[in-house]
Amino acid sequence: MKKVTSVFYITLALTLALSVWGSIAPVRFENYSAALQNYISIHFGWYYLIIVSLFVVFCLYLIFSPYGKLKLGKPDDKPDFSYPTWFAMLFSAGMGIGLVFFGAASPISHYIKTPPLAEPGTTEALEDSLRITFFHYGVHAWAIYAVVALVLAYFKFRHDKPGLISATLEPIFGERMNGAWGKAIDVIAVFATIVGVATTLGFGATQINGGFSYLFGIANEFWVQLIIIFVVTVLFMISTYTGLSKGIKYLSNANMGLSGILFFATLIIGPTLYILNSFTDTIGAYIQSLPTESVRISPNNDDERQWITNWTVFFWAWWIAWAPFVGIFIARISKGRTIREFLSGVLIVPSVVSFLWFSTFGITGIQAQNNGADIASLPDEQVLFGVFDQLPFSFILSILAVLLIGTFFITSADSATFVLGMQTTNGSSDPPTMVRFVWGIAQSAIAAVLLYTGGLQALQNALISAAFPFSIIMLLMIYSLYKTLRKDKGKIH
Repeated sequence: MKKVTSVFYITLALTLALSVWGSIAPVRFENYSAALQNYISIHFGWYYLIIVSLFVVFCLYLIFSPYGKLKLGKPDDKPDFSYPTWFAMLFSAGMGIGLVFFGAASPISHYIKTPPLAEPGTTEALEDSLRITFFHYGVHAWAIYAVVALVLAYFKFRHDKPGLISATLEPIFGERMNGAWGKAIDVIAVFATIVGVATTLGFGATQINGGFSYLFGIANEFWVQLIIIFVVTVLFMISTYTGLSKGIKYLSNANMGLSGILFFATLIIGPTLYILNSFTDTIGAYIQSLPTESVRISPNNDDERQWITNWTVFFWAWWIAWAPFVGIFIARISKGRTIREFLSGVLIVPSVVSFLWFSTFGITGIQAQNNGADIASLPDEQVLFGVFDQLPFSFILSILAVLLIGTFFITSADSATFVLGMQTTNGSSDPPTMVRFVWGIAQSAIAAVLLYTGGLQALQNALISAAFPFSIIMLLMIYSLYKTLRKDKGKIH
Protein backbone atom coordinates (compact mmCIF):
# COMPACT_ATOMS: atom_id res chain seq x y z
CA MET A 1 0.00 0.00 0.00
CA LYS A 2 1.64 3.20 -1.13
CA LYS A 3 1.91 6.13 1.25
CA VAL A 4 1.88 3.81 4.28
CA THR A 5 4.69 4.58 6.75
CA SER A 6 6.49 2.42 9.29
CA VAL A 7 4.18 3.89 11.97
CA PHE A 8 1.37 1.86 10.41
CA TYR A 9 3.20 -1.46 10.66
CA ILE A 10 4.65 -0.84 14.13
CA THR A 11 1.35 0.23 15.65
CA LEU A 12 -0.57 -2.53 13.87
CA ALA A 13 1.89 -5.10 15.26
CA LEU A 14 1.42 -3.69 18.78
CA THR A 15 -2.36 -3.79 18.37
CA LEU A 16 -2.32 -7.38 17.09
CA ALA A 17 -0.01 -8.45 19.92
CA LEU A 18 -2.34 -6.88 22.48
CA SER A 19 -5.37 -8.54 20.88
CA VAL A 20 -3.73 -11.97 20.80
CA TRP A 21 -2.49 -11.67 24.39
CA GLY A 22 -5.92 -10.65 25.64
CA SER A 23 -7.60 -13.47 23.73
CA ILE A 24 -5.20 -16.25 24.76
CA ALA A 25 -4.52 -15.20 28.37
CA PRO A 26 -7.42 -12.95 29.44
CA VAL A 27 -6.84 -13.37 33.20
CA ARG A 28 -3.15 -12.50 32.98
CA PHE A 29 -3.92 -9.61 30.62
CA GLU A 30 -6.50 -8.24 33.06
CA ASN A 31 -4.12 -8.62 36.02
CA TYR A 32 -1.28 -6.78 34.28
CA SER A 33 -3.51 -4.00 32.94
CA ALA A 34 -5.11 -3.55 36.38
CA ALA A 35 -1.69 -3.41 38.08
CA LEU A 36 -0.44 -0.78 35.61
CA GLN A 37 -3.61 1.28 35.94
CA ASN A 38 -3.46 1.06 39.72
CA TYR A 39 0.17 2.21 39.81
CA ILE A 40 -0.45 5.20 37.52
CA SER A 41 -3.62 6.20 39.38
CA ILE A 42 -2.01 6.06 42.83
CA HIS A 43 1.31 7.68 41.97
CA PHE A 44 0.27 10.13 39.22
CA GLY A 45 -3.30 11.19 40.04
CA TRP A 46 -1.91 14.58 41.11
CA TYR A 47 -0.13 14.84 37.76
CA TYR A 48 -3.34 14.37 35.75
CA LEU A 49 -5.10 17.05 37.78
CA ILE A 50 -2.29 19.58 37.37
CA ILE A 51 -1.69 19.14 33.65
CA VAL A 52 -5.38 19.30 32.72
CA SER A 53 -5.72 22.48 34.77
CA LEU A 54 -2.68 23.80 32.89
CA PHE A 55 -4.42 23.07 29.57
CA VAL A 56 -7.42 25.15 30.67
CA VAL A 57 -5.22 28.08 31.75
CA PHE A 58 -3.26 27.94 28.49
CA CYS A 59 -6.44 28.04 26.38
CA LEU A 60 -7.86 30.98 28.36
CA TYR A 61 -4.56 32.83 28.04
CA LEU A 62 -4.59 32.46 24.24
CA ILE A 63 -8.23 33.61 23.99
CA PHE A 64 -7.49 36.89 25.75
CA SER A 65 -3.96 37.43 24.41
CA PRO A 66 -3.05 39.18 21.13
CA TYR A 67 -2.23 35.72 19.73
CA GLY A 68 -5.98 35.11 19.53
CA LYS A 69 -6.12 37.17 16.33
CA LEU A 70 -3.89 34.74 14.42
CA LYS A 71 -5.63 32.45 11.95
CA LEU A 72 -5.43 28.70 11.67
CA GLY A 73 -4.34 29.13 8.09
CA LYS A 74 -3.29 31.87 5.74
CA PRO A 75 -4.74 35.39 6.29
CA ASP A 76 -7.29 35.00 3.46
CA ASP A 77 -8.40 31.42 4.30
CA LYS A 78 -12.11 30.96 5.01
CA PRO A 79 -13.73 28.20 7.13
CA ASP A 80 -14.77 25.08 5.21
CA PHE A 81 -17.92 24.50 7.28
CA SER A 82 -20.71 26.69 8.64
CA TYR A 83 -21.01 27.17 12.40
CA PRO A 84 -23.92 24.68 12.82
CA THR A 85 -22.14 21.94 10.86
CA TRP A 86 -18.81 22.67 12.58
CA PHE A 87 -20.39 22.40 16.04
CA ALA A 88 -22.24 19.23 15.05
CA MET A 89 -19.09 17.55 13.75
CA LEU A 90 -16.83 18.45 16.68
CA PHE A 91 -19.53 17.57 19.20
CA SER A 92 -20.30 14.17 17.65
CA ALA A 93 -16.62 13.27 17.48
CA GLY A 94 -15.76 14.73 20.89
CA MET A 95 -18.41 13.32 23.21
CA GLY A 96 -21.00 11.15 21.53
CA ILE A 97 -21.45 7.83 23.27
CA GLY A 98 -20.15 9.13 26.59
CA LEU A 99 -23.03 11.61 26.89
CA VAL A 100 -25.64 8.94 26.24
CA PHE A 101 -23.94 6.34 28.44
CA PHE A 102 -23.37 8.63 31.44
CA GLY A 103 -26.22 11.13 30.82
CA ALA A 104 -28.35 9.76 33.63
CA ALA A 105 -25.90 7.26 35.15
CA SER A 106 -23.30 9.77 36.41
CA PRO A 107 -25.66 12.16 38.26
CA ILE A 108 -27.59 9.26 39.81
CA SER A 109 -24.40 7.52 40.88
CA HIS A 110 -23.01 10.70 42.44
CA TYR A 111 -26.34 11.25 44.20
CA ILE A 112 -27.28 7.86 45.59
CA LYS A 113 -24.44 5.35 45.15
CA THR A 114 -21.01 6.98 45.42
CA PRO A 115 -21.31 10.71 46.24
CA PRO A 116 -17.89 12.39 46.48
CA LEU A 117 -18.48 14.33 49.71
CA ALA A 118 -22.01 14.21 51.12
CA GLU A 119 -24.15 11.42 52.54
CA PRO A 120 -25.98 9.42 49.83
CA GLY A 121 -29.48 10.66 49.01
CA THR A 122 -29.16 14.03 50.76
CA THR A 123 -29.86 17.45 49.25
CA GLU A 124 -26.14 18.20 49.36
CA ALA A 125 -25.39 14.98 47.45
CA LEU A 126 -28.00 15.94 44.84
CA GLU A 127 -26.43 19.36 44.30
CA ASP A 128 -22.94 17.87 44.17
CA SER A 129 -24.03 15.19 41.69
CA LEU A 130 -24.81 17.66 38.94
CA ARG A 131 -21.91 19.99 39.74
CA ILE A 132 -19.37 17.15 39.60
CA THR A 133 -20.85 15.88 36.33
CA PHE A 134 -20.52 19.39 34.86
CA PHE A 135 -16.91 19.40 36.02
CA HIS A 136 -16.10 16.12 34.27
CA TYR A 137 -17.71 17.17 30.98
CA GLY A 138 -17.00 20.90 31.00
CA VAL A 139 -14.15 23.16 29.96
CA HIS A 140 -11.46 20.80 31.28
CA ALA A 141 -12.49 18.04 28.90
CA TRP A 142 -12.72 20.37 25.94
CA ALA A 143 -9.46 22.12 26.80
CA ILE A 144 -7.71 18.76 26.37
CA TYR A 145 -9.18 18.40 22.90
CA ALA A 146 -8.61 22.05 22.07
CA VAL A 147 -4.88 21.96 22.86
CA VAL A 148 -4.16 19.09 20.48
CA ALA A 149 -6.48 20.44 17.78
CA LEU A 150 -5.09 23.98 18.00
CA VAL A 151 -1.45 22.92 17.80
CA LEU A 152 -2.08 20.59 14.85
CA ALA A 153 -4.21 23.11 12.95
CA TYR A 154 -1.76 25.95 13.49
CA PHE A 155 1.25 24.04 12.20
CA LYS A 156 -0.63 22.35 9.35
CA PHE A 157 -2.58 25.29 7.96
CA ARG A 158 -0.28 28.20 8.82
CA HIS A 159 3.15 26.55 8.51
CA ASP A 160 2.25 23.85 5.94
CA LYS A 161 3.45 20.97 8.12
CA PRO A 162 2.05 17.44 7.67
CA GLY A 163 -0.86 16.66 9.99
CA LEU A 164 1.29 14.57 12.33
CA ILE A 165 1.82 14.90 16.07
CA SER A 166 5.58 14.60 15.54
CA ALA A 167 5.59 17.52 13.08
CA THR A 168 4.31 19.88 15.78
CA LEU A 169 7.44 19.23 17.88
CA GLU A 170 9.97 20.29 15.24
CA PRO A 171 10.43 23.76 16.82
CA ILE A 172 11.81 21.93 19.88
CA PHE A 173 13.64 18.91 18.45
CA GLY A 174 14.32 19.95 14.85
CA GLU A 175 15.20 17.29 12.28
CA ARG A 176 15.08 14.51 14.87
CA MET A 177 11.31 14.49 14.38
CA ASN A 178 11.90 13.21 10.84
CA GLY A 179 13.68 10.11 12.17
CA ALA A 180 13.18 7.42 14.79
CA TRP A 181 12.13 9.83 17.54
CA GLY A 182 9.39 11.27 15.37
CA LYS A 183 8.15 7.77 14.52
CA ALA A 184 8.06 6.90 18.23
CA ILE A 185 5.95 10.01 18.96
CA ASP A 186 3.47 9.11 16.22
CA VAL A 187 3.28 5.48 17.37
CA ILE A 188 2.35 6.63 20.89
CA ALA A 189 -0.32 8.96 19.46
CA VAL A 190 -1.79 6.29 17.19
CA PHE A 191 -1.80 3.64 19.92
CA ALA A 192 -3.46 6.02 22.40
CA THR A 193 -6.09 6.77 19.76
CA ILE A 194 -6.80 3.08 19.16
CA VAL A 195 -7.23 2.36 22.88
CA GLY A 196 -9.26 5.52 23.49
CA VAL A 197 -11.70 4.88 20.65
CA ALA A 198 -11.87 1.13 21.37
CA THR A 199 -12.86 1.94 24.95
CA THR A 200 -15.68 4.15 23.74
CA LEU A 201 -16.84 1.49 21.29
CA GLY A 202 -16.86 -0.94 24.20
CA PHE A 203 -19.08 1.41 26.22
CA GLY A 204 -21.36 1.81 23.21
CA ALA A 205 -21.68 -1.95 22.69
CA THR A 206 -22.51 -2.55 26.37
CA GLN A 207 -25.17 0.16 26.37
CA ILE A 208 -26.81 -1.07 23.16
CA ASN A 209 -26.79 -4.55 24.71
CA GLY A 210 -28.17 -3.07 27.96
CA GLY A 211 -30.99 -1.40 26.04
CA PHE A 212 -31.90 -4.59 24.18
CA SER A 213 -31.74 -6.51 27.46
CA TYR A 214 -33.99 -4.01 29.24
CA LEU A 215 -36.48 -3.74 26.38
CA PHE A 216 -36.55 -7.25 24.94
CA GLY A 217 -34.96 -9.51 27.54
CA ILE A 218 -31.93 -10.29 25.34
CA ALA A 219 -29.02 -11.66 27.39
CA ASN A 220 -26.63 -8.99 28.63
CA GLU A 221 -23.34 -10.78 27.96
CA PHE A 222 -20.12 -10.65 25.96
CA TRP A 223 -21.27 -12.65 22.94
CA VAL A 224 -24.18 -10.29 22.29
CA GLN A 225 -21.81 -7.34 22.59
CA LEU A 226 -19.46 -9.03 20.12
CA ILE A 227 -22.27 -9.32 17.57
CA ILE A 228 -23.14 -5.64 18.11
CA ILE A 229 -19.50 -4.64 17.53
CA PHE A 230 -19.42 -6.73 14.36
CA VAL A 231 -22.62 -5.22 12.94
CA VAL A 232 -21.58 -1.64 13.68
CA THR A 233 -18.09 -2.31 12.25
CA VAL A 234 -19.67 -3.33 8.95
CA LEU A 235 -21.86 -0.22 8.99
CA PHE A 236 -19.05 2.27 9.62
CA MET A 237 -16.89 0.58 7.00
CA ILE A 238 -19.68 1.20 4.51
CA SER A 239 -19.74 4.81 5.70
CA THR A 240 -16.02 5.23 4.94
CA TYR A 241 -16.70 4.94 1.21
CA THR A 242 -18.55 8.27 1.19
CA GLY A 243 -15.60 10.23 2.62
CA LEU A 244 -15.30 12.98 5.21
CA SER A 245 -17.37 15.70 3.58
CA LYS A 246 -20.34 13.39 2.96
CA GLY A 247 -20.46 10.39 5.30
CA ILE A 248 -19.22 11.92 8.53
CA LYS A 249 -20.97 15.23 7.82
CA TYR A 250 -24.34 13.55 7.24
CA LEU A 251 -23.93 11.23 10.22
CA SER A 252 -22.91 14.14 12.46
CA ASN A 253 -26.00 16.09 11.45
CA ALA A 254 -28.10 12.94 12.00
CA ASN A 255 -26.58 12.63 15.47
CA MET A 256 -27.54 16.19 16.30
CA GLY A 257 -31.06 15.60 14.98
CA LEU A 258 -31.58 12.45 17.06
CA SER A 259 -29.93 14.08 20.09
CA GLY A 260 -32.22 17.08 19.74
CA ILE A 261 -35.36 14.95 19.53
CA LEU A 262 -34.35 12.87 22.57
CA PHE A 263 -33.27 15.93 24.55
CA PHE A 264 -36.35 18.09 23.91
CA ALA A 265 -38.74 15.16 24.35
CA THR A 266 -37.24 14.38 27.77
CA LEU A 267 -37.11 18.06 28.74
CA ILE A 268 -40.80 18.55 27.90
CA ILE A 269 -42.09 15.24 29.29
CA GLY A 270 -39.85 15.33 32.35
CA PRO A 271 -39.82 17.85 35.24
CA THR A 272 -39.13 20.85 32.98
CA LEU A 273 -39.05 23.64 35.57
CA TYR A 274 -36.97 21.55 37.99
CA ILE A 275 -34.48 20.79 35.20
CA LEU A 276 -34.09 24.44 34.18
CA ASN A 277 -33.76 25.63 37.78
CA SER A 278 -31.16 22.94 38.52
CA PHE A 279 -29.21 23.80 35.37
CA THR A 280 -29.10 27.50 36.30
CA ASP A 281 -28.18 26.86 39.93
CA THR A 282 -25.47 24.34 39.06
CA ILE A 283 -23.81 26.64 36.52
CA GLY A 284 -23.06 29.05 39.36
CA ALA A 285 -21.87 26.30 41.69
CA TYR A 286 -19.68 24.84 38.93
CA ILE A 287 -17.96 28.16 38.20
CA GLN A 288 -17.52 28.93 41.89
CA SER A 289 -15.94 25.55 42.72
CA LEU A 290 -13.82 25.28 39.57
CA PRO A 291 -10.46 26.43 41.02
CA THR A 292 -10.68 24.14 44.06
CA GLU A 293 -12.18 21.14 42.27
CA SER A 294 -9.53 21.29 39.55
CA VAL A 295 -6.74 20.31 41.93
CA ARG A 296 -8.60 18.42 44.68
CA ILE A 297 -6.73 15.17 45.45
CA SER A 298 -7.64 14.72 49.19
CA PRO A 299 -4.34 13.24 50.48
CA ASN A 300 -5.75 12.80 54.01
CA ASN A 301 -8.95 10.98 53.08
CA ASP A 302 -8.44 7.58 51.46
CA ASP A 303 -12.08 7.10 50.43
CA GLU A 304 -12.32 10.53 48.85
CA ARG A 305 -8.98 10.09 47.09
CA GLN A 306 -10.16 6.74 45.73
CA TRP A 307 -13.33 8.41 44.44
CA ILE A 308 -11.24 11.04 42.64
CA THR A 309 -9.15 8.28 41.08
CA ASN A 310 -12.20 6.30 39.96
CA TRP A 311 -13.97 9.32 38.47
CA THR A 312 -11.92 12.47 37.86
CA VAL A 313 -8.62 10.78 36.98
CA PHE A 314 -10.50 8.27 34.83
CA PHE A 315 -12.29 11.01 32.88
CA TRP A 316 -9.13 13.08 32.42
CA ALA A 317 -7.36 9.96 31.12
CA TRP A 318 -10.29 9.21 28.81
CA TRP A 319 -10.20 12.68 27.27
CA ILE A 320 -6.39 12.54 26.92
CA ALA A 321 -6.54 9.12 25.25
CA TRP A 322 -9.16 10.51 22.86
CA ALA A 323 -7.22 13.73 22.28
CA PRO A 324 -5.07 12.55 19.32
CA PHE A 325 -8.17 11.34 17.48
CA VAL A 326 -10.51 14.20 18.35
CA GLY A 327 -7.76 16.81 18.12
CA ILE A 328 -6.70 15.75 14.64
CA PHE A 329 -10.31 15.56 13.48
CA ILE A 330 -11.25 18.98 14.91
CA ALA A 331 -8.09 20.47 13.41
CA ARG A 332 -9.04 19.04 10.03
CA ILE A 333 -12.45 20.80 10.09
CA SER A 334 -11.29 24.12 11.61
CA LYS A 335 -9.15 25.70 8.91
CA GLY A 336 -9.68 29.43 8.49
CA ARG A 337 -10.83 30.27 12.02
CA THR A 338 -8.87 32.55 14.34
CA ILE A 339 -7.33 31.11 17.50
CA ARG A 340 -9.78 33.14 19.60
CA GLU A 341 -12.78 32.04 17.56
CA PHE A 342 -11.62 28.42 17.59
CA LEU A 343 -10.93 28.18 21.32
CA SER A 344 -14.07 30.06 22.33
CA GLY A 345 -16.20 27.77 20.19
CA VAL A 346 -14.54 24.53 21.27
CA LEU A 347 -14.52 25.36 25.00
CA ILE A 348 -17.87 27.04 25.52
CA VAL A 349 -20.53 25.72 23.12
CA PRO A 350 -20.06 21.95 23.63
CA SER A 351 -19.68 22.46 27.40
CA VAL A 352 -23.00 24.32 27.68
CA VAL A 353 -24.76 21.71 25.52
CA SER A 354 -23.32 18.97 27.75
CA PHE A 355 -24.55 20.80 30.87
CA LEU A 356 -28.07 21.03 29.45
CA TRP A 357 -27.96 17.35 28.52
CA PHE A 358 -26.88 16.16 31.97
CA SER A 359 -29.35 18.48 33.69
CA THR A 360 -32.21 17.07 31.64
CA PHE A 361 -31.45 13.35 31.93
CA GLY A 362 -29.81 13.49 35.36
CA ILE A 363 -32.57 15.45 37.10
CA THR A 364 -35.28 13.39 35.39
CA GLY A 365 -33.59 10.23 36.66
CA ILE A 366 -33.04 11.61 40.17
CA GLN A 367 -36.69 12.66 40.46
CA ALA A 368 -37.80 9.21 39.31
CA GLN A 369 -35.48 7.67 41.93
CA ASN A 370 -36.93 9.92 44.65
CA ASN A 371 -40.47 8.99 43.53
CA GLY A 372 -39.83 5.31 44.24
CA ALA A 373 -38.23 3.89 41.08
CA ASP A 374 -35.10 1.90 41.98
CA ILE A 375 -33.02 3.17 39.06
CA ALA A 376 -29.79 3.33 41.07
CA SER A 377 -29.71 -0.48 41.33
CA LEU A 378 -29.52 -0.90 37.55
CA PRO A 379 -26.17 -1.42 35.78
CA ASP A 380 -24.82 1.83 34.33
CA GLU A 381 -25.57 0.71 30.76
CA GLN A 382 -29.29 0.31 31.64
CA VAL A 383 -29.83 3.42 33.76
CA LEU A 384 -31.00 5.62 30.87
CA PHE A 385 -33.56 3.00 29.82
CA GLY A 386 -34.74 2.74 33.44
CA VAL A 387 -35.31 6.50 33.45
CA PHE A 388 -37.32 6.33 30.21
CA ASP A 389 -39.40 3.54 31.73
CA GLN A 390 -40.82 6.11 34.17
CA LEU A 391 -41.89 8.49 31.37
CA PRO A 392 -44.68 8.46 28.78
CA PHE A 393 -43.66 7.08 25.37
CA SER A 394 -40.89 5.13 27.11
CA PHE A 395 -40.49 2.52 24.37
CA ILE A 396 -40.15 5.15 21.65
CA LEU A 397 -37.58 7.09 23.71
CA SER A 398 -35.58 3.91 24.34
CA ILE A 399 -35.54 2.99 20.65
CA LEU A 400 -34.39 6.54 19.80
CA ALA A 401 -31.61 6.19 22.39
CA VAL A 402 -30.40 2.91 20.88
CA LEU A 403 -30.41 4.50 17.41
CA LEU A 404 -28.48 7.51 18.75
CA ILE A 405 -25.86 5.29 20.39
CA GLY A 406 -25.54 3.42 17.09
CA THR A 407 -25.04 6.57 15.01
CA PHE A 408 -22.57 7.97 17.56
CA PHE A 409 -20.80 4.59 17.45
CA ILE A 410 -20.52 4.75 13.66
CA THR A 411 -19.46 8.42 13.62
CA SER A 412 -16.74 7.90 16.23
CA ALA A 413 -15.36 4.82 14.52
CA ASP A 414 -15.60 6.38 11.05
CA SER A 415 -13.84 9.55 12.18
CA ALA A 416 -11.20 7.54 14.02
CA THR A 417 -10.34 5.40 11.00
CA PHE A 418 -9.88 8.59 8.98
CA VAL A 419 -7.57 10.05 11.62
CA LEU A 420 -5.60 6.82 12.07
CA GLY A 421 -5.24 6.65 8.30
CA MET A 422 -3.84 10.20 8.26
CA GLN A 423 -1.39 9.46 11.07
CA THR A 424 -0.03 6.33 9.38
CA THR A 425 0.26 7.73 5.85
CA ASN A 426 2.46 10.73 6.67
CA GLY A 427 -0.46 13.08 7.30
CA SER A 428 -2.28 12.36 4.03
CA SER A 429 -5.59 14.21 3.81
CA ASP A 430 -7.00 11.30 1.79
CA PRO A 431 -5.75 8.04 3.36
CA PRO A 432 -6.31 4.85 1.31
CA THR A 433 -9.58 3.07 2.00
CA MET A 434 -7.78 -0.20 2.75
CA VAL A 435 -5.72 1.49 5.50
CA ARG A 436 -8.92 2.81 7.07
CA PHE A 437 -10.49 -0.64 6.87
CA VAL A 438 -7.52 -2.18 8.66
CA TRP A 439 -7.79 0.36 11.48
CA GLY A 440 -11.54 -0.15 11.69
CA ILE A 441 -11.06 -3.87 12.25
CA ALA A 442 -8.20 -3.20 14.73
CA GLN A 443 -10.35 -0.83 16.81
CA SER A 444 -13.19 -3.30 16.97
CA ALA A 445 -10.83 -6.14 17.86
CA ILE A 446 -9.34 -4.21 20.78
CA ALA A 447 -12.84 -3.25 21.99
CA ALA A 448 -13.88 -6.92 21.90
CA VAL A 449 -10.72 -8.06 23.70
CA LEU A 450 -11.12 -5.47 26.46
CA LEU A 451 -14.75 -6.49 27.02
CA TYR A 452 -13.77 -10.16 26.99
CA THR A 453 -10.96 -9.77 29.52
CA GLY A 454 -12.72 -7.66 32.11
CA GLY A 455 -15.71 -5.74 30.83
CA LEU A 456 -16.01 -2.06 31.75
CA GLN A 457 -13.23 -2.27 34.34
CA ALA A 458 -10.77 -3.46 31.69
CA LEU A 459 -11.81 -0.52 29.51
CA GLN A 460 -11.02 1.84 32.39
CA ASN A 461 -7.64 0.16 33.03
CA ALA A 462 -6.60 0.45 29.39
CA LEU A 463 -7.61 4.10 29.16
CA ILE A 464 -5.64 5.39 32.13
CA SER A 465 -2.56 3.42 31.04
CA ALA A 466 -2.62 4.51 27.39
CA ALA A 467 -3.23 8.18 28.21
CA PHE A 468 -0.15 8.61 30.40
CA PRO A 469 2.61 8.71 27.74
CA PHE A 470 0.56 10.93 25.42
CA SER A 471 -0.01 13.45 28.21
CA ILE A 472 3.74 14.13 28.22
CA ILE A 473 3.64 14.72 24.47
CA MET A 474 0.80 17.21 24.98
CA LEU A 475 2.95 19.26 27.35
CA LEU A 476 5.67 19.38 24.70
CA MET A 477 3.10 20.44 22.08
CA ILE A 478 2.07 23.41 24.24
CA TYR A 479 5.64 24.55 24.61
CA SER A 480 6.28 24.12 20.89
CA LEU A 481 3.21 26.17 19.96
CA TYR A 482 4.08 28.95 22.42
CA LYS A 483 7.62 29.09 21.06
CA THR A 484 6.28 29.39 17.49
CA LEU A 485 3.62 31.96 18.42
CA ARG A 486 6.29 34.22 19.90
CA LYS A 487 8.15 34.10 16.58
CA ASP A 488 4.94 34.82 14.68
CA LYS A 489 3.80 37.70 16.90
CA GLY A 490 5.01 40.25 14.35
CA LYS A 491 2.40 38.92 11.90
CA ILE A 492 -0.54 39.79 14.15
CA HIS A 493 -2.74 42.40 12.54
